[in-house]
Amino acid sequence: MASICKELQLEVPAASVWDALADFHNVHTRVAPGFVTSSTPDGERARIVTFSNGSVVKETLVTKDEARHRLVYFVSSERITHHHASAEVVPDGPERCRFIWITDVLPDALAPYIDSQMNEGVRVMKPALERR
Repeated sequence: MASICKELQLEVPAASVWDALADFHNVHTRVAPGFVTSSTPDGERARIVTFSNGSVVKETLVTKDEARHRLVYFVSSERITHHHASAEVVPDGPERCRFIWITDVLPDALAPYIDSQMNEGVRVMKPALERR
């Protein structure tokens, strides 16, 4: 199983980033605008996400841990056998934090594609999450 990790250093309080990340159904406006072009609720714990490249997937919330500022979700897709992801916000002082995004995926052959998508995601996340 491929495991892909992206980490961002952000110049903003952890609480601000967590507020955006925990708003599960608004990832397209608060976390990754432009990379995620739409997010439509599919019940309380799932969303249908459309990406800028036209890919559409269903993401289902597994855990929203308020105390640890950690969100866990999985992706349902015809091409993906297994997809499990977590995003965590770790305080790094009063005005800084780290955003850690980890995805485990099968089949391994999808890892380069997932890695490139995550690179695109973090490229837009940094300015979006640092906006106050």
